Amino acid sequence: MTQADLKKFHIKSFGCQMNVYDGERMSELLVDQGMSAAKNSEEADLVVLNTCHIREKAVDKVYSDIGRLRRKDGTSPMIAVAGCVAQAEGKEISRRAPSVDIVVGPQAYHRLPELMEVAKSGKKALDTDMPAISKFDVLPSRGKQARPTAFLTVQEGCDKFCTYCVVPYTRGAEISRPWTDLIDEAKALVDGGAREITLLGQNVNAWSGEDDKGQNQGLDGLIRALDKISDLKRIRYMTSHPNDMTEGLIAAHGEVAKLMPFIHLPVQSGSDRILKAMNRSHSSQSYLDILDRMRELRPDIALSGDFIVGFPGESDQDFEETLQIVRDANYSQAFSFKYSPRPGTPAAAMNEQIEPEVMDERLQRLQALLNEQQYAFNQQTVGRRTNILLERQGKLDGQLIGKTPWLQSVHIISPDLKIGDLVEVEITQAGPNSLTGQIKERLAA
Repeated sequence: MTQADLKKFHIKSFGCQMNVYDGERMSELLVDQGMSAAKNSEEADLVVLNTCHIREKAVDKVYSDIGRLRRKDGTSPMIAVAGCVAQAEGKEISRRAPSVDIVVGPQAYHRLPELMEVAKSGKKALDTDMPAISKFDVLPSRGKQARPTAFLTVQEGCDKFCTYCVVPYTRGAEISRPWTDLIDEAKALVDGGAREITLLGQNVNAWSGEDDKGQNQGLDGLIRALDKISDLKRIRYMTSHPNDMTEGLIAAHGEVAKLMPFIHLPVQSGSDRILKAMNRSHSSQSYLDILDRMRELRPDIALSGDFIVGFPGESDQDFEETLQIVRDANYSQAFSFKYSPRPGTPAAAMNEQIEPEVMDERLQRLQALLNEQQYAFNQQTVGRRTNILLERQGKLDGQLIGKTPWLQSVHIISPDLKIGDLVEVEITQAGPNSLTGQIKERLAA
């Protein structure tokens, strides 16, 4: 395969927002190499599967997708498996799926062009190192944004070692990107058209660093600095850990207007016994205390969370305590999953693994309660006026979709508006997953 053969690429990202961010950075890297994005894998000379290893089904889906990349004429594109599955399984991917040409971990994807050269020579290319040098130092500068919303990774890795989680093994230890790099990248994103930035990290609120004056700062200090970028209209962050919710960060929600009234704060279980087995190092009450302090400063804040049902040893009483913390916390949206044992994690070797049918029944009950809360939260917004940032086209003629400050999707009809506009709407209708709004005023860009 010659250099000329690799003209178009297609990147498919699975899992979390950090994978979406990594996919965007790989795209920028390949464009910098003279390639262009293909609409789909059929048109691509290189396909990158940017993978997630959090759940077993996600891993199985990767191998299924690899098989589907073989075309009717018997040919295949160059295939790269990136991300956390690549980090966790390494050479096993090439053994199990010989059509894969490149395996590259989430801390090494900046070397993708070099690995492509190896693959063109007919050799298998593998890089799952976690080098001390930051990949961010060698990635291309951020340019014009295709959307008015952008992700900015500020922190990677995790030192928490929850017993069910593979992140410390696939993403490495917690590391915070330097202050100046983040301010510069944020300014470049805004100069390129971004109006909303979401700060990302496995434990984003664990970010810390020295500012340009040599003062130690936490995430709240970084948010306050970004607040000074005039053309930046909205700031969000995720995913947070309860142990890293500092008083300064909580206070920022009541003081920084651009910081949206929304927080994703996973609790995972309402049972203190199960939280201890998970090594979560917070209690159900300390979690609720954080929410009380945040709601005192920002009464309209919306709450999102994560839940795992069927963790080893979870009793009926433990699960009832999870349902109770959901009632006490009152979520606007949440993600919930059945426990999935990940090889190499302590929980995978624990006794009292829960039967699948028990997990199924518990998950259905939990999701029914969460869906009820989400629908009720959406219904409460009917008749309210709020601002939305228009992000994408809808399915109907003249339809656009934007997000409220509380991260709800709103559908509006207006052929005179465009993606990137910030508008005031009145919410006229609410469904379980989205809202309908009527335009009241177009706001200054």
